[in-house]
Parts: sequence; structure tokens; C-alpha cells
Amino acid sequence: MQQASLPQHPVPETNRSFDDLGMTPELRLAVAELGWIHPTPIQAAVLPGAIAGRDILGLAETGSGKTAAFAIPMAQRLGHGRAVRGLILSPTREITLQTKAFLDYFGASHQLRTVSLIGGLNIRHQMDALAKRPDIVVATPGRLLDHLERGTVKLDRVEMLVLDEADHMLDMGFLPQINAILEKLPKKRHTMMFSATMPPPIERLTQRFLTDPLRVDIMPPGRAAAGISHRIYLVDIDNKKPCILSLLNQELGSTLVFVRRRSDAEWLYRALHRAGHPVDRIHADLTQKERIASLDGFREGQHRILIATDIAARGIDVPGIQHIINYDLPETVEDYVHRAGRTARGNATGLVSSIASWIELERIRDIEAAIQEPLPRCTTPGVEPYVERTKSASRPQRRLR
Repeated sequence: MQQASLPQHPVPETNRSFDDLGMTPELRLAVAELGWIHPTPIQAAVLPGAIAGRDILGLAETGSGKTAAFAIPMAQRLGHGRAVRGLILSPTREITLQTKAFLDYFGASHQLRTVSLIGGLNIRHQMDALAKRPDIVVATPGRLLDHLERGTVKLDRVEMLVLDEADHMLDMGFLPQINAILEKLPKKRHTMMFSATMPPPIERLTQRFLTDPLRVDIMPPGRAAAGISHRIYLVDIDNKKPCILSLLNQELGSTLVFVRRRSDAEWLYRALHRAGHPVDRIHADLTQKERIASLDGFREGQHRILIATDIAARGIDVPGIQHIINYDLPETVEDYVHRAGRTARGNATGLVSSIASWIELERIRDIEAAIQEPLPRCTTPGVEPYVERTKSASRPQRRLR
């Protein structure tokens, strides 16, 4: 079996054995060939119930091994047949391709065939792949709906459904597409949802899709990964660009920069490129080929800075990211936690720096409440800080060293 395409990360493990989780000998061998000795906490908690056929709601940090936690049960429970019986919905093209790599690997021993359906690629090639009667489809909702409307895929025999990144899949942007797809599925099925965050309003929606689910919540207190140092740089809006240029000259490690809009990603990419920084960007307006090239270049160190929007970043699976910069603060606390989870994987440490103005002070306090610690107010050389005119003004401004 080929395993080179599977992402490898240092992830905290339990002291349990894969031999005790109900896996077939073939899948235990596949795990051993990857060099995995002990399951991660989410894998240890989910695998026995998922293999037994229970619905699952799994909450765990990004990079904790969630994909294998649903790929292994799907590979074990689905035998090779002549209809699509497994469906995985993902919010981005990158996550879809990574998930397919796991299913290709773990499904090999059971002769399972997996097809990925994503936008940005030739739909005719996907139609040809569907004509070969795959067992599992991994898809983004929009492209799957395209195939359903064309009649090139049928979902009436799906036995297992996975919603990956469920918090994002069920927000108001994705919910209409999800509903349209679920209407095509059998009512009786095994459903699993996995997510790094699950705010209460979204969690209530899961009750429509899950039956007596096994809830596995191994998120740490405050819902933010351990090993992360947080900083906030309060500046006037006109000083945001000088601030990030100064930060990038001070912190020289692998850096992921978040912006709110695709147009902002292009603007900041050009600005940093002109300043001489090794930088690329990823967002939904790029072609699939361009997005893959940007990710590969970042992963291989061809450029140490990658600018991303939140949606595009859902597919970023890159170990060793040392620094997260929020050039734009996220709209929600959950997105702040999700962004932060891209660094400090496993036992590593990481830094999250946020650039903000006085307009965003209330959002900063919401973030502080969520992570259960104050965000240190810091300064960087050459950029005048904004001083809060509130009780928090007594907090010292920390100069970056």
C-alpha cells in the first residue's frame, strides 16, 4: 500500500494499542506500516464505537488524527460492491484530496475504490471515475450537487456519511447544500460528524442528523491548543501594514497569515512580495493547480509565508508552522481558535500574533474570555501603538524582542 501522500505529524498519543480497538488484522497491519504504535485520544475514543456502527459527534483540536478516526471505520465496515455506500463531505478542495489519500490507503486491503469530486477540475474526468462504480465518494457540496443534477452519481445506497469540519459545513453558507444532499440519502444510515469547534447554535443543528450519538469531546480547557503564546498589536488602521512588515522582519519562522477577504489576500501578497518577503497566497479565486502549488511551496519551504482566507485555510495541513498572524481578526471566537490550531501541533510550541485597531476591542475581550487568558499588548519596532483609554490601559505594552 502507498502511504507517501498521507500527512505525517507529531500528535499526542494514548498508551492504548490499536490491537484493542476492534480493527481487522488488515487494518492493524496498515496502521503498523505507517509507524503508528498508539492511537491519538480522538482515535482511541471514537474507533470502537464507530466500528460498531454508532453515530459519532467528535470534537478535537486540528491535527489530532480525526481523519483516520473516521477513515478506518469506513474502510472496515464497507465491503467492495457496485454502488456508492460511503460519502464524506468536506468544506474545501484541499481537505477532500487529503481525505481521499487516507481512504485510498486504508481501503486498499478491502479493495475499496474512492473518488474525489471537487470544483476547479475537469468534471468530465470525474464522470469517467464515477462510471467505474466507486464505493466511496469524498466531495465538496457544490461539486457533488453538480453531479447529482447531471445524474452521474446516486446516493440512494449510502450506508455511512461523514461531515468533516462540521462547524463550517453547517453554517448558513453550507446548510442549504447539505440539506439538498441529505434528501438524496437513505434515512437509515451511520453518520459521523467531526470538528475542531462546535458552538451551541451549530451543535443544536446536529440533532437533525445524528441518532443517539456517541459524543467525544477532548478539546482542552478554553478550546485553544496548549503550547501557544498569544500576542495582540493594537495600532491605528493605517499602521496595520507597517506592523506586519515589522513583525515579519522580527519573527523569521514559517508563518501563516490570515486575512478576511480574497481581495485582501491578493493585495497583501503583492505588498509583501514587493517588500522582498518569500510569500504566496491561497484563496478560492485561484485555480486548483495554483492552490496546490501554493500549498506545496509552503510545505516544502520554497516560501516561508502563506497568506490565506479562512475557507481556504481549512485545507492547510502543514506541520511545523511556527507563527500565525491575524492581519484581520476573525469574525468569531471559534475561528480564532481554529486559526490558532494551525500552530503548536502535538508537543510543539507556536506563536499567534493579532493586529487590531480600537474598533475591535470588544472582539478582543471575547477572545480573551474564550481562551481564558489576557492577550498581552505588544509593540514592534517602528510602529506606534494605540493605547487603550480604558481600565485595560494599565496593562504594559510589551516590546517584541
